[in-house]
Amino acid sequence: MPLDPQVGDELPELRVPVTRSTVVRYSGASTDFNEIHFSDRHARALGLPGVVAHGMWTMGAGLRVVTDWVGDPAAVLRYQVRFTRPVVVPDDDQGTEVVFRGTVQAVDGDVATVAITAHCGDDAVLGAAKAEVRHG
Repeated sequence: MPLDPQVGDELPELRVPVTRSTVVRYSGASTDFNEIHFSDRHARALGLPGVVAHGMWTMGAGLRVVTDWVGDPAAVLRYQVRFTRPVVVPDDDQGTEVVFRGTVQAVDGDVATVAITAHCGDDAVLGAAKAEVRHG
């Protein structure tokens, strides 16, 4: 991370693949075994288009755009997101991809506020995502 981030600085884009295997592994790690994360039938019964990735997986993956930039996960002071759409994960070998981008929105002393966007295809999957991170 630059020692002197400026408002408007863009962080390097982060592209994160997600497959059904990713979702199953996250289910085990998080102990969230809700059927919408592994069964198209259950997901569709609830009005979803198919199996969806965990919102917390999406949130965690999104913070990587900031932690990769700053180089130290412990530098993150605050992180917030609003979930806008689920990440639908097709039942194939390719899965899908979530693209994260960050832009420095404010700098106050040694704290930078980064706005984060997350898109899966044309859909924004996180909204109002912001992280405050200590730099320098």
